[in-house]
Amino acid sequence: MVRRAYEFAEAAHRGVARKNGDDYITHSLQVACTVHMWGFDDASVAAALLHDVVEDTPRTLQEVKSVFGEDVASLVSRMTKLSAVKYRPASPDKGGNSRQAENMRKFIIAISEDLRVVFIKLADRLHNMQTLGALPHAKQLRIAAETTDIYAPLAYRLGMHSLSGELEDLAFPYLHPKEYEWLTGAISLKYEERRAYAERAVPILQKMLQDAGVTALTIDARAKRYASLYKKLKKYDMDISHVYDLVALRVVVPTVADCYAALGAVHAHWPPLPGRFKDYIALPKPNGYRSLHTTVFCAENQVIEIQFRTWEMHEEAELGAAAYWAYSQAKSSKAYLKRHVPRGETRDLTWVRKLREWSEHFRDPEEFLSFVKTDFLKDRIFVVTPKRDVIDLPQGATPVDFAYHVHTRVGHECSGARVNGKLVPLNHELMSGDVIEILTQHGKKPSASWLPFVKTSMARTHIKSALRRRQ
Repeated sequence: MVRRAYEFAEAAHRGVARKNGDDYITHSLQVACTVHMWGFDDASVAAALLHDVVEDTPRTLQEVKSVFGEDVASLVSRMTKLSAVKYRPASPDKGGNSRQAENMRKFIIAISEDLRVVFIKLADRLHNMQTLGALPHAKQLRIAAETTDIYAPLAYRLGMHSLSGELEDLAFPYLHPKEYEWLTGAISLKYEERRAYAERAVPILQKMLQDAGVTALTIDARAKRYASLYKKLKKYDMDISHVYDLVALRVVVPTVADCYAALGAVHAHWPPLPGRFKDYIALPKPNGYRSLHTTVFCAENQVIEIQFRTWEMHEEAELGAAAYWAYSQAKSSKAYLKRHVPRGETRDLTWVRKLREWSEHFRDPEEFLSFVKTDFLKDRIFVVTPKRDVIDLPQGATPVDFAYHVHTRVGHECSGARVNGKLVPLNHELMSGDVIEILTQHGKKPSASWLPFVKTSMARTHIKSALRRRQ
């Protein structure tokens, strides 16, 4: 099937070049190779090869269906519809927001009908970003903004950390050229200094683990991406000395027990920096990410972050939900969604269905756009209920946002909150790892004073609805 799809696509695109001068089929091939690398079935790879055929050539969807069958044709059809959805950055006029909201609804419907479409589209976007330099400047800005606002956060929600970071990095120089130039100039020396030290630390770390009886499958030095570095630098007044993970060491070991044994061996030789240890194995992030993170004082008065994970955790961190799809050999979105994958809400991707349900709930386009970008695609934190359930919220969320996430009634009757056992005000900003208990008072009503500090559109919408009913 894949060979036939290539021959079909090559014939359809023959004689057509991309803006950078390459034969068009090279794009289709690259997208298909990425989808194959992620472990998807032949139908997905074939659809990746054919994803632009109906939109950009005289070939019809009926021809695709007659040659490759209903499954491939359905994927190609959804990819074609998705290509027609054009993103525009926030518009000051109501009409612009209405169009953007409608486009976002179409996007959500397309990805929720068959989740394989998400991954093909992400592979398509990755190659388009890698070749963005050949396009006109205005188009570069639009596509880079779309990538940063929609596709990179979407990849992150799917647990595809490597892809999310790469997409952000590819968009960064187009959206922030001056900042990119400063980083690549002023910070490059620091990068090289940290990388050189990390490489010197690797054999010391290997010997340390060997003496402790722990087998390290791999030890790699991982440089922090420019886009991620810039976000972190803004928190520290652009002071690079506060960024301890500029270059981090990633240790892959055979078992979970080895992760903790390796951590113990390192802490026995290199004292940890207080407050910098994070156990994402005992408490995974909502998108399924698992690893141990520690920051230690090493030789030569250096501070370095070290991460410990198993090979399974490493694959999950790189491929996210794509890895689970490949493992399950799912043939449709519905089959996949019915599988129980105990890695938090994102692992079974119910949030995709929630997105579609909520897309039908909002009448005001500005509220809907705010909901998607804030409640689903903004930088995330994870907090914990007293029963140890993990809840995923946007950065800056408060106990009121948490309460409404649990249940509308809990939000309405919220009278106070305990965070990590201590009473806090309702406008308290939550942090990842916080354990939250909501105090309720039967019959209590939400207050208009909550509106200025809540972060989620869900909370804001419920509060406004309750206030209108009381008028």
